[in-house]
Amino acid sequence: MSETNQNDFDFISIGAGAAGLAAVQYAARSGLTALALDISMAGGQVLTIANLENYPGVFPGVNGFALIQTMQKQAQAFGAKITSAQVKSIDKVQNKFEIETSKGKYVAKALVLATGAEHRKLGVPGEKEFEGRGVSYCAVCDGPLFRNKSIFVIGGGDAACDEANYLSQLTDKVFLVHRREELRAQKAVADRVLENQKITVLWNSVVEEIKGEQKVTSVVIKNVKTGQTEEKSADAIFVSVGMLPRNELLSTLKTDQSGYIVTDEKMQTSIPGLYAAGDVRSKPFRQVVTATSDGAIAAFEAASYIRSLA
Repeated sequence: MSETNQNDFDFISIGAGAAGLAAVQYAARSGLTALALDISMAGGQVLTIANLENYPGVFPGVNGFALIQTMQKQAQAFGAKITSAQVKSIDKVQNKFEIETSKGKYVAKALVLATGAEHRKLGVPGEKEFEGRGVSYCAVCDGPLFRNKSIFVIGGGDAACDEANYLSQLTDKVFLVHRREELRAQKAVADRVLENQKITVLWNSVVEEIKGEQKVTSVVIKNVKTGQTEEKSADAIFVSVGMLPRNELLSTLKTDQSGYIVTDEKMQTSIPGLYAAGDVRSKPFRQVVTATSDGAIAAFEAASYIRSLA
């Protein structure tokens, strides 16, 4: 299928993370003209992974940046295009989607939302004030700035445990703050934290406040069982308490209680020709491997949908 003009495509992915890149690769390989649009560089959350060790067929593990570079080249080799642009609105006019962006209007016969999710904030005093000055949401990005410093990681899931382990390579003073008595991370991931002598887990604890002047100097920790608070010296706070789906472009779509877009097993949303893939989609397990699977399925189904329009 061929383009009618440079901004007219068969298939467009809004988002160029793992799901979006997989989607445009599969779409292009099947003969569709395909484009991935993203507000920044390709990669999404994958770029924050220090060592991706559980992606099938990639062993030993690689960092997220290296994987995304390979995925991007692979998609482009099949003919997919990747453009940096901010998507402002999406409308469906007859059988085509019109996407208004910071670089003009794009048109597609089928569309996949692969917009991912963003970091959930703690919402405590000092978090916003010290973001970029000791408060961070990406250990791989900012961890090297705090070598041999006192670092606190907030959370108890896979991402928080991975970040704590990564940061323990930079300092022997890592504190993992978790509100429960047991980590939520997968056992293999949690065990590495519990066995790491450089990491101290503060159980049944939450952050009440982040303090400092020009930068972070301390954090106030509250024990949720006793109610006692303690101010601890800190140089950096890495927040890893979950994600919020980026679903604002099409807020009328059906979502689950947490705001993730509901699809069927074909990645189809309630709007014909519109699919969702990756971390923005409602599903029980969010990993790079499930994101790429979502993207591939969405592209396959989109090709069938586009053929049905002819």
